[in-house]
Amino acid sequence: MPKPLVNLNDVVFTDIEENGYYTSKRAQFSAAIGAKKLGYNLTELPPGKAQCPFHNHRAEEEMFLILEGEGELRYGDQRYKIRPHDVIACPTGDRSTAHQIINTGSTTMRYLSLSTLAEIEVCEYPDSDKIGVHADAPSPGVHKMFRAASTVDYYDGESTEPPLPRD
Repeated sequence: MPKPLVNLNDVVFTDIEENGYYTSKRAQFSAAIGAKKLGYNLTELPPGKAQCPFHNHRAEEEMFLILEGEGELRYGDQRYKIRPHDVIACPTGDRSTAHQIINTGSTTMRYLSLSTLAEIEVCEYPDSDKIGVHADAPSPGVHKMFRAASTVDYYDGESTEPPLPRD
């Protein structure tokens, strides 16, 4: 059985993103402390960067606790200044709950993230008009990104004739 705690000074950053504006380090430690229904991670965000694109979730709710640094929260059509000890709630919903944390300060921002874990998740990305579909089970899982404009009719590509009988 894993030890049910970790000190944030001891976590290992294994998710390192270096993609221009989207540059960050994340230490994901949920499983290491025995979490089953909640996801935990520590994010370090350099000045002038965002961890991920502006998005909203249809299944997973998130919470962020700012530990160090200052920045801005994009939330729906609003922008909020954020600083240490701010607690941010990002419930599930439509594009009005889309969110993004941006480090607008001059030092590295650190924040603790907590989220519910859903086996099936749909995320929308209002800035780029994409939709992400994620299903972890059953293995091997499905992780796909689509342009929202590529919507097709329910019967698109389906034959309107019954299948041929098998021999």
